[in-house]
Amino acid sequence: MILSDKFYRIILGLSGLLLGVIFIMLFIGFRTEVGILVVMFFSFLLIGIWRFKTLKSFAFTVWVIAAATLAMIYPQYITEISGYNTEGLIVPLIQIIMFGMGTAMSIQDFAGVIKMPKGVIIGLACQFTIMPILGISLALSFGFPAEIAAGVVLIGSSPSGVASNVMAFIAKGNLALSVTLTAFATLMAPIMTPFLMQIFAGQMVPIEFFSMMVSIFNMIILPIIAGLIFNRVFRGKAKWLHDAMPVVAMAANVLIIAVIVAAGRDSLLTIGVLLLVAAVIHNAAGYTLGYWGCRLFKMNKTDSRTIAFEVGMQNGGMAAGIAAEMGRAATMGLFPAIFGTWMDISGSVLANWWRERAPVEEAEYAEADELDLVAENKSEIRY
Repeated sequence: MILSDKFYRIILGLSGLLLGVIFIMLFIGFRTEVGILVVMFFSFLLIGIWRFKTLKSFAFTVWVIAAATLAMIYPQYITEISGYNTEGLIVPLIQIIMFGMGTAMSIQDFAGVIKMPKGVIIGLACQFTIMPILGISLALSFGFPAEIAAGVVLIGSSPSGVASNVMAFIAKGNLALSVTLTAFATLMAPIMTPFLMQIFAGQMVPIEFFSMMVSIFNMIILPIIAGLIFNRVFRGKAKWLHDAMPVVAMAANVLIIAVIVAAGRDSLLTIGVLLLVAAVIHNAAGYTLGYWGCRLFKMNKTDSRTIAFEVGMQNGGMAAGIAAEMGRAATMGLFPAIFGTWMDISGSVLANWWRERAPVEEAEYAEADELDLVAENKSEIRY
């Protein structure tokens, strides 16, 4: 074994040792003293996994967990900086992410519906029925306070995000179908999300359909259009931006989660466990019903797996942005933050598990014309 491998293994070992010390200190009652040890644990863990290809694929998930954990321990350093309320950063950060998404897309993504009409129609139908119905069912079953319950419905009423494209690629799914579904679900969001929120959450919080539609259009659609135009005009001429946007997008997602968790820390301390349980159920049921819903319509296993990711993984950033626009980031935004953190973990695990168990079947999406679409959209995986 080369020295560098030994070094990284030692670092990982130290992170494991620190985690054990943290649990012991928590058990014996030293809760306020573990903060610095938590920082050290995540620092060592992130350094240690960087060397190993399998572990490295979970780096973003570790960053997300680290952000949420540190926001719970040190909320005072995150909620306000030099007198500025950091909730004001949420919408601009989402717009940056959406612009990056636009720069990685092309009109070809939207033309995918012509090649895969059945998959797109079934995928969109599953997207905007399964998750919102699950959302309202969980919100009522757990008896959450009105604004937090509205956040459960909100994440269910949101479209899929670019994370589903990444997981579809890792799982060797139908990347072209995944990108096309994300694109169309996002375009439908200004209408479908306010509509579903009015139906399922209108009794929980006031829902202004037109106001929410405009907010989503400004926060999601306009930045994507700007990114598409940028990609069209500067295609191949701004490689530095294309290379930087994945990192910027991941950093923005981590910051959004940290801000929301810090703002809603008090609520999380009281019902955080229940919110996590609800998120696990919502996410798992989305994967399961998305997959078997497609199998019910005789879709092949590869496409069914792809749509399962599209259904089970929502655009938590958009949901958080809507909550912030409504002035309810610390309540309505809580569940989207928890759901987004959990779906990154579950999505990574499921994608790697499916990757090792590729279905033996005739892959419909691998026809020559669709292979061209996959090649065109491979840049999407970097988000």
